[in-house]
Amino acid sequence: MELDDFKQAWQGLDSRLERQETLQLGMFRDGKLDKARRGLRPLAWGQALQLAVGVIFAVWGGSFWVDHRQVPHLLICGLLVHLCGLLFILSAARNLYLVQRIDYAAPVLEIQRRLADLRGWRLRVEAPANAVIACFIWVPVLWMSLAEHGFDLWVYDRAGFLIWSLSSSVVGLAMVVLAVWLMRRMGHARALEDSAVGHSVRKAEAALDEIARFEQE
Repeated sequence: MELDDFKQAWQGLDSRLERQETLQLGMFRDGKLDKARRGLRPLAWGQALQLAVGVIFAVWGGSFWVDHRQVPHLLICGLLVHLCGLLFILSAARNLYLVQRIDYAAPVLEIQRRLADLRGWRLRVEAPANAVIACFIWVPVLWMSLAEHGFDLWVYDRAGFLIWSLSSSVVGLAMVVLAVWLMRRMGHARALEDSAVGHSVRKAEAALDEIARFEQE
């Protein structure tokens, strides 16, 4: 075989290997991106459910405070539940927006940035807000539920139940804060953050990290 023929054959082999590598990278990338997309579906379903719960709370609280405008403590309870429903709606809408704005045809780095926005929102805003709401919202919900069945705690117990329930809520919130502080002190900050962010986001992040490592090899 002549030298020129050998060079041409070598170049042809190199070109085929390059095309094969590009094809493998594309197939790997598509598979992992599909995994990331599917990984975020449970989050979207959960946010759709939260949206529905928010609507229920907003309608219930709204109708309750309108019907009890002349009773100050029941008016406040209705307004708090109404506000909680609106916060649930806004939070779910924000999550769904951040999920929908992810363009899986974009470069991996850009997709990772969009996921980082979602992680930051859930970690720094949604998780603390949910912790506070969970510690306190049961008070007006219980008060409203009993009032709808003709039992007004303010009439029967005056401020006793209110003081006890708010004190319990404050203690519960303090325990949450203490637990978070202890986990951070024990070196479990990352596990705590991952728990707040949720499995869906972590699964999508892991798939994108695999693509990034594969492209660097």
